[in-house]
Amino acid sequence: MSASTAVKKSGAAAGAPGGKARKARRKGWWLPYALLAPAVIFELVIHVIPMVTGIWMSFLKLTKMFIANWGNAPFIGLKNYAVALDFNSAVGMGLLKSFGITVAFTIIVVGLSWGFGMAAAIALQKAFRGRAVFRTLFLIPYALPMYAGVIAWKFMLQKDSGALNHLLFDNLGLPGDKPFWLIGDNAFAAVVVVAIWRLWPFAFLMLMAGLQSIPTDVYEASAVDGAKPLRQWWAITLPMLRPINMVLVLVMFLWTFNDFNTPFVLFGGSQPPAGDLISFHIYNASFLTWNFGSGAAMSVLLLLFLLVVSGIYLLFMNRRKDNA
Repeated sequence: MSASTAVKKSGAAAGAPGGKARKARRKGWWLPYALLAPAVIFELVIHVIPMVTGIWMSFLKLTKMFIANWGNAPFIGLKNYAVALDFNSAVGMGLLKSFGITVAFTIIVVGLSWGFGMAAAIALQKAFRGRAVFRTLFLIPYALPMYAGVIAWKFMLQKDSGALNHLLFDNLGLPGDKPFWLIGDNAFAAVVVVAIWRLWPFAFLMLMAGLQSIPTDVYEASAVDGAKPLRQWWAITLPMLRPINMVLVLVMFLWTFNDFNTPFVLFGGSQPPAGDLISFHIYNASFLTWNFGSGAAMSVLLLLFLLVVSGIYLLFMNRRKDNA
C-alpha cells in the first residue's frame, strides 16, 4: 500500500463522524422553524393582520352602507384623518376633549398607583408578624378578575343602594343629598378611583420585587453615616430601582391610556362626558355612528401618539442613564 493511499483512507475514516453529524443537522433543519411557527402564526393573526386591516380601513369611507361588503367601500385617502383633526368640527372637538380627559386620567392614575405601590412595598419590606397576610390582601385587586371587580364597584357607587353613599350619608350622617357617582361630573372621580384600585397592586408587586434585590448593607452603612429614611429613599432606593421604574411607568402609562374595560363595565354602553376616555370614545365613534373608517383613523392617531410618547420617554430615560 502506497503512502498516498493510506493518507486518503485515514482522512476518510476521520471525516466519517463529521459527515454523519452534518447529515443529522441537515435532516432536522426544519425543527426550529416548526417550533417557532405557532408563535409567528398567532402573532400574525392576533396583532399584525388586525393592525394592518385597521390602518387600511382608515383610508376608506366605511360606513353602515358598506358593512356587508366593506371591500367595496370607496377609498378617500386622508379625509378621515382630516375630519378627526379638524378641531373646529364636532368630531374633532369631541376627540380633543376626550384626549384631554384621558391625559388627566392617565397622569392621576399612574402617579397615585405608583405612589401607593411604592409606599406599600417599603412598608412591607421589613419582616413583621402578619406581613404575608398584608401582601396577600394588597394583591387581591390584581388577582381578581377585572369584570368582577369593576361590577362590584358599579354596585357600590349606585346612588340609592350603593355601599358608598350608605356609608357616607346613612352611617356617617353627612349633610346634603346623595350624589350620583356614575353620571355627571362625579363620573371622572369614580373611574379614577376604580382604575387606581385595579392598577396599584401591580406597581406594588413590581416594586416589592425590586426592593428585595437591594442589599441591606447599603441601608445599614447609610444609617451609620446619619442618613434618615427619607434621605435613604431618595439617594439609595430610587436610583437602584431606576431600571424597574423605567419599565413600570411605561407599562402603566400604556395600560391606562388605552383602558377600555374599566369605563365600559362601569358606565355601560354610553359614558358620561366627564368619563369620556379616548378608547371608549373611539369605540362609540365606530359602533354607535357606524362610521368604522373614522373610528379606524382615530385608532391610528392614538397608536402614533403612543409610539411617539414611548419613544421620547425611552430616549430621555436612556440619556439620563448614560449621563448618570
